[in-house]
Amino acid sequence: MTKHNKKRNIGIMYELLLRHISVKLIENDRKGALLATKIIEKRFGKDTELYKEFRLFNALAKTSVQNTEIAAAILTEAKNAARRFDQRKIEKEKSMLIRDINYSIKDKSFYYRSIVEYRELANIHNMIQEWQKGDTSDLKKMVILEQSALNHLMKEKSVSNLDLMTAKTKETNADILVERIMTEKINKKYTDFSSSQREILQKYALYSNNSDKHEDLKNYLSTQKNKSIKSLKNFGSVNENSYLSEKVELVENKINNLDVTILDDATISKFLTLTKLVEEINRGE
Repeated sequence: MTKHNKKRNIGIMYELLLRHISVKLIENDRKGALLATKIIEKRFGKDTELYKEFRLFNALAKTSVQNTEIAAAILTEAKNAARRFDQRKIEKEKSMLIRDINYSIKDKSFYYRSIVEYRELANIHNMIQEWQKGDTSDLKKMVILEQSALNHLMKEKSVSNLDLMTAKTKETNADILVERIMTEKINKKYTDFSSSQREILQKYALYSNNSDKHEDLKNYLSTQKNKSIKSLKNFGSVNENSYLSEKVELVENKINNLDVTILDDATISKFLTLTKLVEEINRGE
C-alpha cells in the first residue's frame, strides 16, 4: 500500500480548513472562522504554486465524465501539468501552510475530522506525487493509481457540489467565504423559513459579533423595515377585506415600533415573525 501523508495532501488540507470554518460558524465563533479563511487567502493565493497544484487536484477530484477516452486524456494532461510545477516551492508552501494551521488554529481535532471520499483524495495525491518523480516513478504503482483515478473520473458526481467547490476555489475574500458557508448552513437548518427570513438570519449571524459591521446590520434592518411598511401600505390601498385591514394596521404598528438600533435575539425574532406576517398578508391569508 502506498504511504499517505494527509498533511501534505492539498485537497484534504483544504477540506479540513472548510470543515473547521463550518464548525466555528455553528459555534458562533466568527473570529475562529475568519482566522481559518485568512489562512486560505494567504496560502491558496493565485500567485502561489500551491494554488496551481490545488486547481489540478480539484479538477481530478470533482470532474465527472462519461467517456473513457476523455477521462484518459484528462489524466494525460494532468500528468504533464503536474510535472511542470516547481515541486520544491510547493513543498515549502505546504510546510508554511501546516505551520500556520499548527500555530494559529489551536484545535486538537482539526486533523481528525471525517473527510468524504478520503481514500479517493489520498489516491489522487499519491498519483500526483508519482507523476512528479518523472523517470524515477514506480511504474506499477502509477498504473494502479491512475486506474483508480480513471474510475473516479467516470463516477457521477453532484453538480451542485461541483459548482460550490468551483466557487470556493475562486474565493479571495475571507468575508465572502464565511458568508457563503453560513448561507449554506442556514438554508439547510431553516428549510421551513422563507428566503427573506433566512436572509435576516444570515445577516444577523454574520454581523452581530463584528462591531465593525453593526452599522451595516442596522442599515439592512432599517431597509427591511421600510420595505415591509411599503408592502403593507400597497396591499392596504387595494384590500377590501375588513379582517385583513385590521391585521395590516396591527402589523404595521408593530413594525413601526421596531428599534433597529437594538441588535439582539429578541429584535431579530420579532423581525422574523413580522416578516412572516407581511408575507401572509400579501398572499391574502
